[in-house]
Amino acid sequence: MRTIEWKEGKVFLIDQRKLPLKFEVINCSNYQEIAKAIRKMKIRGAPAIGVAAAYGMALAANSSKAKSYEKFIKDMEKARDYLACSRPTAVNLFWAMDRIMKLVKTKRDISLLRLKDLVLQEARNIEQEDVEINKTIGRYGSTLIKDGDNILTHCNAGALATADYGTALGIIRTAFAEGKKIHVYVDETRPVLQGARLTAWELMQERIPFTLITDNMAGFLMLKNKVNLVIVGADRIALNGDVVNKIGTYSLSVLAKENSVPFFVAAPLSTIDTSLESGEEIPIEERDPQEVTKILGKQIAPMGVKVFNPAFDLTPNRYVEAIITEKGIIKKPFEENIELVVSR
Repeated sequence: MRTIEWKEGKVFLIDQRKLPLKFEVINCSNYQEIAKAIRKMKIRGAPAIGVAAAYGMALAANSSKAKSYEKFIKDMEKARDYLACSRPTAVNLFWAMDRIMKLVKTKRDISLLRLKDLVLQEARNIEQEDVEINKTIGRYGSTLIKDGDNILTHCNAGALATADYGTALGIIRTAFAEGKKIHVYVDETRPVLQGARLTAWELMQERIPFTLITDNMAGFLMLKNKVNLVIVGADRIALNGDVVNKIGTYSLSVLAKENSVPFFVAAPLSTIDTSLESGEEIPIEERDPQEVTKILGKQIAPMGVKVFNPAFDLTPNRYVEAIITEKGIIKKPFEENIELVVSR
Protein backbone atom coordinates (compact mmCIF):
# COMPACT_ATOMS: atom_id res chain seq x y z
CA MET A 1 0.00 0.00 0.00
CA ARG A 2 0.96 3.64 -0.19
CA THR A 3 2.34 5.47 2.84
CA ILE A 4 -1.03 7.20 3.30
CA GLU A 5 -4.46 6.60 1.75
CA TRP A 6 -8.07 7.73 2.12
CA LYS A 7 -10.60 4.92 2.41
CA GLU A 8 -14.25 5.05 3.42
CA GLY A 9 -14.01 8.33 5.30
CA LYS A 10 -10.80 7.52 7.17
CA VAL A 11 -7.10 8.06 6.57
CA PHE A 12 -4.97 4.92 6.68
CA LEU A 13 -1.23 5.17 7.13
CA ILE A 14 1.78 3.00 7.86
CA ASP A 15 2.96 3.45 11.45
CA GLN A 16 6.61 4.19 10.72
CA ARG A 17 7.61 3.95 14.37
CA LYS A 18 7.08 0.20 14.20
CA LEU A 19 9.20 -0.51 11.13
CA PRO A 20 11.16 -2.61 10.35
CA LEU A 21 10.21 -5.01 13.14
CA LYS A 22 6.49 -4.75 12.52
CA PHE A 23 4.37 -3.59 9.58
CA GLU A 24 1.27 -1.98 11.03
CA VAL A 25 -1.40 0.16 9.38
CA ILE A 26 -3.38 2.54 11.56
CA ASN A 27 -6.32 4.76 10.74
CA CYS A 28 -7.30 8.30 11.68
CA SER A 29 -10.93 9.38 11.76
CA ASN A 30 -10.45 13.09 12.59
CA TYR A 31 -7.90 15.84 12.08
CA GLN A 32 -6.80 15.70 15.73
CA GLU A 33 -5.63 12.12 15.18
CA ILE A 34 -3.79 13.19 12.03
CA ALA A 35 -2.01 15.91 14.00
CA LYS A 36 -1.05 13.40 16.68
CA ALA A 37 0.26 10.96 14.05
CA ILE A 38 2.45 13.72 12.61
CA ARG A 39 3.63 14.90 16.02
CA LYS A 40 4.47 11.33 17.16
CA MET A 41 6.20 10.61 13.83
CA LYS A 42 3.87 7.78 12.92
CA ILE A 43 4.05 9.54 9.59
CA ARG A 44 7.07 11.69 8.70
CA GLY A 45 8.89 13.16 5.74
CA ALA A 46 7.98 16.58 4.37
CA PRO A 47 5.91 15.48 1.33
CA ALA A 48 4.08 12.78 3.33
CA ILE A 49 3.30 15.31 6.06
CA GLY A 50 1.84 17.60 3.40
CA VAL A 51 -0.46 14.84 2.16
CA ALA A 52 -1.43 14.00 5.73
CA ALA A 53 -2.28 17.64 6.44
CA ALA A 54 -4.44 17.80 3.31
CA TYR A 55 -6.34 14.70 4.39
CA GLY A 56 -6.60 16.16 7.89
CA MET A 57 -8.36 19.15 6.36
CA ALA A 58 -10.63 16.79 4.41
CA LEU A 59 -11.55 15.03 7.67
CA ALA A 60 -12.28 18.42 9.22
CA ALA A 61 -14.55 19.32 6.31
CA ASN A 62 -16.27 15.94 6.47
CA SER A 63 -17.02 16.26 10.18
CA SER A 64 -18.13 19.90 10.14
CA LYS A 65 -21.73 20.38 11.28
CA ALA A 66 -21.82 23.92 9.90
CA LYS A 67 -25.02 25.07 8.22
CA SER A 68 -23.51 28.24 6.80
CA TYR A 69 -20.41 29.02 4.78
CA GLU A 70 -19.15 31.41 7.49
CA LYS A 71 -19.32 28.71 10.18
CA PHE A 72 -17.72 26.18 7.82
CA ILE A 73 -14.78 28.52 7.23
CA LYS A 74 -14.30 28.87 11.00
CA ASP A 75 -14.28 25.07 11.39
CA MET A 76 -11.66 24.77 8.64
CA GLU A 77 -9.50 27.54 10.11
CA LYS A 78 -9.64 25.85 13.50
CA ALA A 79 -8.45 22.58 11.96
CA ARG A 80 -5.69 24.37 10.05
CA ASP A 81 -4.40 26.09 13.18
CA TYR A 82 -4.43 22.81 15.11
CA LEU A 83 -2.59 20.90 12.39
CA ALA A 84 -0.07 23.75 11.99
CA CYS A 85 1.23 23.08 15.50
CA SER A 86 2.07 19.44 14.80
CA ARG A 87 5.53 20.06 13.26
CA PRO A 88 6.95 23.52 12.55
CA THR A 89 9.84 22.89 10.14
CA ALA A 90 8.43 21.05 7.10
CA VAL A 91 6.90 23.68 4.82
CA ASN A 92 4.82 21.12 2.90
CA LEU A 93 2.50 20.95 5.92
CA PHE A 94 1.58 24.61 5.52
CA TRP A 95 1.65 24.54 1.72
CA ALA A 96 -0.95 21.75 1.57
CA MET A 97 -3.28 23.43 4.06
CA ASP A 98 -2.96 26.78 2.28
CA ARG A 99 -3.94 25.06 -0.95
CA ILE A 100 -7.05 23.59 0.69
CA MET A 101 -7.99 26.91 2.29
CA LYS A 102 -7.56 28.75 -1.02
CA LEU A 103 -10.01 26.32 -2.59
CA VAL A 104 -12.51 26.78 0.24
CA LYS A 105 -12.34 30.57 0.05
CA THR A 106 -12.96 30.67 -3.69
CA LYS A 107 -15.97 28.33 -3.66
CA ARG A 108 -18.41 30.10 -1.36
CA ASP A 109 -21.10 30.11 -4.05
CA ILE A 110 -21.69 26.33 -4.00
CA SER A 111 -23.42 24.05 -1.49
CA LEU A 112 -21.46 22.93 1.58
CA LEU A 113 -22.00 19.31 0.59
CA ARG A 114 -20.40 19.95 -2.78
CA LEU A 115 -17.63 21.98 -1.16
CA LYS A 116 -16.77 19.09 1.16
CA ASP A 117 -16.48 16.82 -1.88
CA LEU A 118 -14.14 19.32 -3.53
CA VAL A 119 -11.94 19.50 -0.43
CA LEU A 120 -11.53 15.72 -0.44
CA GLN A 121 -10.82 15.72 -4.17
CA GLU A 122 -8.15 18.38 -3.70
CA ALA A 123 -6.50 16.27 -0.97
CA ARG A 124 -6.57 13.28 -3.32
CA ASN A 125 -5.03 15.47 -6.03
CA ILE A 126 -2.21 16.46 -3.68
CA GLU A 127 -1.52 12.79 -2.96
CA GLN A 128 -1.52 11.71 -6.61
CA GLU A 129 0.50 14.72 -7.74
CA ASP A 130 3.14 13.86 -5.15
CA VAL A 131 3.59 10.40 -6.68
CA GLU A 132 3.99 11.81 -10.19
CA ILE A 133 6.31 14.59 -8.96
CA ASN A 134 8.56 12.06 -7.26
CA LYS A 135 8.82 9.95 -10.39
CA THR A 136 9.76 13.03 -12.38
CA ILE A 137 12.39 13.97 -9.78
CA GLY A 138 13.66 10.42 -10.13
CA ARG A 139 14.11 10.78 -13.87
CA TYR A 140 15.95 14.09 -13.60
CA GLY A 141 18.14 12.92 -10.72
CA SER A 142 19.05 9.63 -12.36
CA THR A 143 20.98 11.54 -15.03
CA LEU A 144 23.48 12.46 -12.31
CA ILE A 145 24.19 8.83 -11.43
CA LYS A 146 26.71 6.80 -13.38
CA ASP A 147 26.96 3.05 -13.71
CA GLY A 148 29.04 1.77 -10.79
CA ASP A 149 28.42 4.75 -8.50
CA ASN A 150 28.41 4.50 -4.72
CA ILE A 151 25.73 6.83 -3.33
CA LEU A 152 25.44 8.03 0.24
CA THR A 153 22.04 9.01 1.61
CA HIS A 154 20.88 10.26 5.00
CA CYS A 155 17.65 9.75 6.92
CA ASN A 156 14.73 8.49 4.80
CA ALA A 157 13.63 10.31 1.67
CA GLY A 158 11.94 7.31 0.11
CA ALA A 159 8.39 6.11 -0.44
CA LEU A 160 7.76 6.26 3.31
CA ALA A 161 8.59 9.99 3.38
CA THR A 162 6.19 10.74 0.54
CA ALA A 163 2.85 9.49 -0.76
CA ASP A 164 4.87 6.92 -2.72
CA TYR A 165 8.18 6.41 -4.60
CA GLY A 166 10.36 8.98 -2.81
CA THR A 167 12.61 11.94 -3.60
CA ALA A 168 16.28 11.12 -2.91
CA LEU A 169 15.48 7.42 -2.78
CA GLY A 170 13.23 7.82 -5.81
CA ILE A 171 16.30 8.92 -7.77
CA ILE A 172 18.19 5.86 -6.58
CA ARG A 173 15.18 3.65 -7.39
CA THR A 174 14.99 5.09 -10.91
CA ALA A 175 18.71 4.62 -11.58
CA PHE A 176 18.50 1.00 -10.44
CA ALA A 177 15.42 0.36 -12.60
CA GLU A 178 17.34 1.74 -15.58
CA GLY A 179 19.87 -1.03 -15.08
CA LYS A 180 22.68 0.99 -13.54
CA LYS A 181 24.87 -1.05 -11.21
CA ILE A 182 24.81 1.10 -8.10
CA HIS A 183 25.47 0.68 -4.41
CA VAL A 184 24.04 2.77 -1.57
CA TYR A 185 25.59 3.66 1.79
CA VAL A 186 22.81 4.27 4.30
CA ASP A 187 23.49 6.48 7.33
CA GLU A 188 21.69 5.06 10.36
CA THR A 189 20.51 8.62 11.22
CA ARG A 190 20.46 9.06 14.97
CA PRO A 191 18.57 9.61 17.12
CA VAL A 192 15.45 7.97 15.64
CA LEU A 193 17.30 5.75 13.14
CA GLN A 194 15.24 6.55 10.04
CA GLY A 195 18.10 5.32 7.87
CA ALA A 196 18.64 2.03 9.68
CA ARG A 197 14.94 1.34 10.19
CA LEU A 198 13.24 2.82 7.13
CA THR A 199 15.69 3.40 4.26
CA ALA A 200 17.33 0.01 4.81
CA TRP A 201 13.88 -1.60 4.87
CA GLU A 202 12.86 0.09 1.61
CA LEU A 203 16.07 -0.84 -0.19
CA MET A 204 15.67 -4.45 0.89
CA GLN A 205 12.15 -4.50 -0.57
CA GLU A 206 13.57 -3.19 -3.86
CA ARG A 207 16.63 -5.48 -3.76
CA ILE A 208 18.91 -2.50 -4.29
CA PRO A 209 22.46 -3.24 -3.02
CA PHE A 210 23.31 -1.21 0.08
CA THR A 211 25.45 -1.12 3.19
CA LEU A 212 24.31 0.32 6.51
CA ILE A 213 26.80 2.55 8.35
CA THR A 214 26.74 4.61 11.52
CA ASP A 215 26.56 8.35 10.98
CA ASN A 216 30.16 8.96 12.05
CA MET A 217 31.57 6.60 9.40
CA ALA A 218 30.59 8.73 6.40
CA GLY A 219 33.67 10.96 6.41
CA PHE A 220 36.03 7.99 6.49
CA LEU A 221 34.28 6.46 3.47
CA MET A 222 34.69 9.72 1.56
CA LEU A 223 38.36 9.92 2.51
CA LYS A 224 38.83 6.41 1.09
CA ASN A 225 37.08 7.44 -2.17
CA LYS A 226 34.20 5.06 -1.50
CA VAL A 227 31.47 7.67 -2.16
CA ASN A 228 30.79 9.21 -5.58
CA LEU A 229 27.90 11.46 -4.61
CA VAL A 230 25.55 12.30 -1.74
CA ILE A 231 21.80 12.65 -2.27
CA VAL A 232 19.49 13.79 0.54
CA GLY A 233 15.94 15.09 0.82
CA ALA A 234 14.80 18.34 2.43
CA ASP A 235 12.18 19.61 4.83
CA ARG A 236 12.39 23.24 3.75
CA ILE A 237 14.55 25.15 1.27
CA ALA A 238 14.93 28.92 1.33
CA LEU A 239 15.01 31.14 -1.76
CA ASN A 240 18.82 31.36 -1.62
CA GLY A 241 19.21 27.57 -1.69
CA ASP A 242 19.88 27.06 2.03
CA VAL A 243 18.53 23.65 3.02
CA VAL A 244 17.00 22.48 6.27
CA ASN A 245 16.92 18.70 6.55
CA LYS A 246 17.33 15.95 9.13
CA ILE A 247 19.99 16.60 11.75
CA GLY A 248 23.37 15.42 10.47
CA THR A 249 22.83 16.70 6.93
CA TYR A 250 25.05 19.75 7.50
CA SER A 251 27.91 17.56 8.73
CA LEU A 252 27.64 15.42 5.60
CA SER A 253 27.69 18.49 3.35
CA VAL A 254 30.90 19.77 4.96
CA LEU A 255 32.54 16.35 4.67
CA ALA A 256 31.45 16.13 1.04
CA LYS A 257 32.90 19.56 0.26
CA GLU A 258 36.21 18.68 1.94
CA ASN A 259 36.46 15.46 -0.07
CA SER A 260 35.23 16.89 -3.41
CA VAL A 261 32.10 14.74 -3.38
CA PRO A 262 29.07 16.40 -5.04
CA PHE A 263 26.21 16.99 -2.59
CA PHE A 264 22.70 16.98 -4.10
CA VAL A 265 19.32 17.79 -2.58
CA ALA A 266 16.13 16.23 -3.97
CA ALA A 267 12.81 17.90 -3.21
CA PRO A 268 9.54 18.96 -4.83
CA LEU A 269 8.97 22.65 -5.48
CA SER A 270 6.44 22.65 -2.62
CA THR A 271 9.40 22.25 -0.24
CA ILE A 272 10.92 25.53 -1.45
CA ASP A 273 9.73 28.43 0.69
CA THR A 274 10.20 31.46 -1.54
CA SER A 275 8.96 33.75 1.24
CA LEU A 276 12.22 33.19 3.12
CA GLU A 277 15.42 34.82 1.89
CA SER A 278 17.70 32.42 3.78
CA GLY A 279 17.66 29.28 5.87
CA GLU A 280 18.36 31.27 9.02
CA GLU A 281 14.65 32.16 9.04
CA ILE A 282 13.50 28.53 9.12
CA PRO A 283 12.33 27.31 12.55
CA ILE A 284 14.19 24.24 13.83
CA GLU A 285 12.05 21.81 15.79
CA GLU A 286 13.44 20.40 19.04
CA ARG A 287 12.08 17.06 20.16
CA ASP A 288 11.71 14.88 23.24
CA PRO A 289 15.07 14.20 25.00
CA GLN A 290 14.06 10.55 25.31
CA GLU A 291 14.69 10.12 21.60
CA VAL A 292 18.37 10.51 22.48
CA THR A 293 18.49 8.74 25.84
CA LYS A 294 16.58 5.69 24.62
CA ILE A 295 16.72 3.40 21.59
CA LEU A 296 13.57 1.39 20.88
CA GLY A 297 12.45 2.06 24.41
CA LYS A 298 15.66 0.94 26.09
CA GLN A 299 17.56 3.44 28.25
CA ILE A 300 21.12 3.95 26.97
CA ALA A 301 22.17 7.09 28.88
CA PRO A 302 22.30 8.01 32.58
CA MET A 303 18.92 8.98 33.99
CA GLY A 304 18.45 12.74 34.21
CA VAL A 305 21.20 13.58 31.71
CA LYS A 306 20.86 16.95 29.93
CA VAL A 307 19.96 16.56 26.24
CA PHE A 308 19.93 18.83 23.18
CA ASN A 309 17.78 17.28 20.47
CA PRO A 310 17.16 19.42 17.35
CA ALA A 311 15.38 17.35 14.71
CA PHE A 312 16.90 19.29 11.81
CA ASP A 313 19.92 21.37 10.86
CA LEU A 314 20.78 24.03 8.30
CA THR A 315 23.01 23.34 5.30
CA PRO A 316 24.20 26.64 3.75
CA ASN A 317 23.85 26.86 -0.01
CA ARG A 318 27.62 26.96 -0.56
CA TYR A 319 27.74 23.22 0.21
CA VAL A 320 24.93 22.29 -2.18
CA GLU A 321 25.88 21.28 -5.73
CA ALA A 322 22.31 21.35 -7.08
CA ILE A 323 18.66 20.96 -6.10
CA ILE A 324 16.72 18.32 -8.04
CA THR A 325 13.04 19.16 -8.54
CA GLU A 326 10.15 18.03 -10.75
CA LYS A 327 10.88 20.95 -13.08
CA GLY A 328 14.54 20.19 -13.50
CA ILE A 329 17.91 20.45 -11.78
CA ILE A 330 18.45 23.87 -10.20
CA LYS A 331 22.07 24.99 -10.13
CA LYS A 332 23.77 28.11 -8.80
CA PRO A 333 23.05 30.99 -8.54
CA PHE A 334 20.18 29.46 -6.57
CA GLU A 335 18.11 32.57 -5.84
CA GLU A 336 17.94 33.57 -9.48
CA ASN A 337 17.35 30.05 -10.79
CA ILE A 338 14.83 29.06 -8.09
CA GLU A 339 12.71 32.09 -8.93
CA LEU A 340 12.93 31.20 -12.62
CA VAL A 341 11.88 27.57 -12.10
CA VAL A 342 9.10 28.32 -9.61
CA SER A 343 7.57 30.91 -11.95
CA ARG A 344 7.32 28.48 -14.90
